Amino acid sequence: MQLQDILFSQGFGTRRICSGLVQQGLVSVGEDSSPCTDPSALFEEEGLVFRVQGEVWHYHARAYLLLHKPAGYECSQKPSTYPSVYTLLPGPLRQRGGGAAAGVQAVGRLDQDTTGLLLLSDDGKFIHRLTSPRHHVPKVYEAQVKHPLDARQIGRLLEGVVLDDDPQPVKAEACEAVSELHLRLTLTEGKYHQVKRMVAAVGNRVEGLHRSSIGALVLSPELKAGQWRWLTAAEVLALTQKAPGAASAQQAARQA
Repeated sequence: MQLQDILFSQGFGTRRICSGLVQQGLVSVGEDSSPCTDPSALFEEEGLVFRVQGEVWHYHARAYLLLHKPAGYECSQKPSTYPSVYTLLPGPLRQRGGGAAAGVQAVGRLDQDTTGLLLLSDDGKFIHRLTSPRHHVPKVYEAQVKHPLDARQIGRLLEGVVLDDDPQPVKAEACEAVSELHLRLTLTEGKYHQVKRMVAAVGNRVEGLHRSSIGALVLSPELKAGQWRWLTAAEVLALTQKAPGAASAQQAARQA
């Protein structure tokens, strides 16, 4: 692939801008860091490492990211009240591929006051695989609640509660009281404000909410709020294979 096309695919601007970056000597390829000034120079993309204005980048045909979402950010490209979660990412990741649907997209959304594991990608099939209810990908949430939990509340959440926008009961795949005010809930759906509304339906209230895992992927405490990283190939494969059961997901959350 031509160098200007590589830069364009990775989000460094239009092809004209990318060509200009190369011609100005702002792009270097390989370990010797010597600038390449020919926009049409051909390089093998797989495993390619390059520098743009001194910053090291690795070529990725598709972007698969894990972000530790902090509170106070909206999962929207056009936020209404709070800053967009996309502002936590480098510019090229927000512009990858060009066109109307440029950049990575959140794999499902978290409310502005909800923290935790958020995946982002520019792979439509990957996004659909993880968000479609028919694939039953378990997502584990840690909820801090206002009132002490009891067996009745846990039982109702497991049996199913009716929410105001759907006559069909919605139930948790797994549910446990970690402590008196700490509820761990596993869901395979993604309804609007689902955790908060389910907890409210059993007579309690969510005071704080954190997503700790999706499928086999658990948010590491080493990744601080606001930080992000690339998923490994093994992690992408694990997420797109048959999802683990709810019990496995909760076990992984306990060990995190």
